Amino acid sequence: MSARPPRAWQRMLSGRRLDLLDPSPLDIEIADIAHGLARVARWNGQTAGPHVFSVAQHSLLVEAIGRHLLPAHGPAEGLELLLHDAPEYVIGDIISPFKAAIGDSYKAVERRLLAAIRVRFGMPAPSPAFLRLVKRADRLAARLEATRLAGFSAEEATRFFGRPEPLPPGAEALAEPWPTAEAQGRYLDRFRALMES
Repeated sequence: MSARPPRAWQRMLSGRRLDLLDPSPLDIEIADIAHGLARVARWNGQTAGPHVFSVAQHSLLVEAIGRHLLPAHGPAEGLELLLHDAPEYVIGDIISPFKAAIGDSYKAVERRLLAAIRVRFGMPAPSPAFLRLVKRADRLAARLEATRLAGFSAEEATRFFGRPEPLPPGAEALAEPWPTAEAQGRYLDRFRALMES
């Protein structure tokens, strides 16, 4: 009798069964992404405030910063910014030092999931220049979160996330942790607005 391979799929509340190692775009639903990201804590939950700072809220912050850095970008670029951490709805948010220790296995799963998400929502592969902008917006968001929520000094934040840059109006408010339902609802609303524009 041969051993059964380990289960590599996750059952979603939508009823979908997403294979984490070979994800199908047909098994990806925005409701599942928003639900999961609103419940995944940034900084392993080590943030100040009455609520966790969720990956859904971080994604909204990154999208706002990206819009500020490149005001002329369109809805496709907005979706790329908003969904940059979408794979974390099923694989969680692992802090950068641990990702580095794990090596490429986590990154490979993350890349496959993000590729399937792009196909699901009709998103073209972004240019290397735009991916650099996403990284820059992500670093600026992380720097703000680090100093406002995660106990980093300004000097530490500069060492790990780079120098501060001007942020868009409202960025500070986006870095105030929201209740889960609010984070989920606002993420879905922004996704729908970008899809409809």
